Amino acid sequence: MAQKDGGAQPAPKTESHDPAFPEAFLQFMRTGWREDAISVAPVPEAPNYAKRRAALSEAFPGETLIIPSGNEKVRANDTDHPFRPGSDFFYLTGDRDPDSVLILHPTASGHEAVLFTRERNSKDTDRFFRDRNGELWIGRTHTLAEKSTELGLETASLGHLGSALAQSAPGRTRVLRGLDANVDRAILAYEPNRDRPRDRELAWTISELKLVKDEWEIAQLQAAIDATVRGFEDVARVLPADRGVKERLLEGVFGLRARHDGNDIGYGSIVGAGAHATILHWVRNTGVTTPGELLLMDMGVEGHNLYTADVTRTVPVSGTFTPLQRQVYDIVYASQQAGIEAVRPGVLFKDVHQVCMRVLTEGLHDLGLLPVSVDEAMAEDSTIYRRWTLHGFGHMLGIDVHDCAHARNETYREGALGEGYVLTVEPGLYFQPEDDLVPEELRGIGIRIEDDVLVTADGCRNLSDGLPRTSGEVETWLAAQREAGPRLPG
Repeated sequence: MAQKDGGAQPAPKTESHDPAFPEAFLQFMRTGWREDAISVAPVPEAPNYAKRRAALSEAFPGETLIIPSGNEKVRANDTDHPFRPGSDFFYLTGDRDPDSVLILHPTASGHEAVLFTRERNSKDTDRFFRDRNGELWIGRTHTLAEKSTELGLETASLGHLGSALAQSAPGRTRVLRGLDANVDRAILAYEPNRDRPRDRELAWTISELKLVKDEWEIAQLQAAIDATVRGFEDVARVLPADRGVKERLLEGVFGLRARHDGNDIGYGSIVGAGAHATILHWVRNTGVTTPGELLLMDMGVEGHNLYTADVTRTVPVSGTFTPLQRQVYDIVYASQQAGIEAVRPGVLFKDVHQVCMRVLTEGLHDLGLLPVSVDEAMAEDSTIYRRWTLHGFGHMLGIDVHDCAHARNETYREGALGEGYVLTVEPGLYFQPEDDLVPEELRGIGIRIEDDVLVTADGCRNLSDGLPRTSGEVETWLAAQREAGPRLPG
């Protein structure tokens, strides 16, 4: 692949507490360094990224498409969050660096793809030791040529982005907005007489391309899910049956597995002990487990190529469900099982939802909670059952935990499932501690069971079946993990 070098570089990234270096030190730092080459080779998945760019090109003939990776985000003062590239950008390039921009320039035969990215802060200038993005701060980075070789993609200096925009062919320019304010400003500056940048159609097109996973993507998801199974086992092995431990201990144990076996956690781990399980996105994890109560854990490992698992299990801290806990758990399990059995190509997404919700609503009726019949509770002008179910049956899964989020409603929420889709099936029941419409013994119980399911030609396959689902299997599994004892990833 050809590379286009040169161009202005961003201002050095420094901090307020950096010293003023004397000239003698600067001169000393500029000498005596050896330049070691690194071995690079095309990544095996590079053809996958090229196929995705080609599919996107077909959808927008004659238009310039701009997809940025995003910026580093400030965590506090002068410290940043660890950078993760925008999912759509990574889906099309495989590049992991901040401040990069993919441009698809229209040509007579389709599009030419060019990745505009930072040049290496080599030892040719003081940036390698003065800039916080220099190599003495963050390690050896790739040259444009090295990155081009790895990704199978033409590269150019980020400093040339403006001139490339100014020289691009006339016509509509579409920008995936919201990730990079600098890119947004650059587009507006260099495109004053063109249509205003638009991203809605670009965003939904990429989302809909992501609906069908290829074999490589399925393998990435399976690896992340398998690591997640090991993470749940790690947590179970340190969960005492006879005393409380902090939710954050369990969160940390799973986080260790995620960092060891993958890139990171795919989302903030939800570790809800007792009544915290009734809070859907409980990520503060400030509670303590209590023997006799339940523990809900919603956790997923993000793999090395950023595909993530999303799995939930609810376990009895003491090791055995009480009769009432088991009754509620079995209702949720029956709902999930019915939903999984309904998943197959051609089935409407919303119909799977209805299957799961009917089982839950029937269970609520059996518990004596519904003030009306099951049919009346589920009627579109009522849906009062949702007081205790709160959310839908699931969502698409992939390079995002809520994958394909910008797909059109008629394609996703109102659309039919297709072979190669991967989605979660995760019904739940939640009885809030302050809910006076349920008996006191139910208050504070929250149960969710979530698995990651691949739609196959004749049905579906549960990718996370390495973890048990029935109440009896959960008890047996928990006992076996505790007997095995704690372990370190390795």
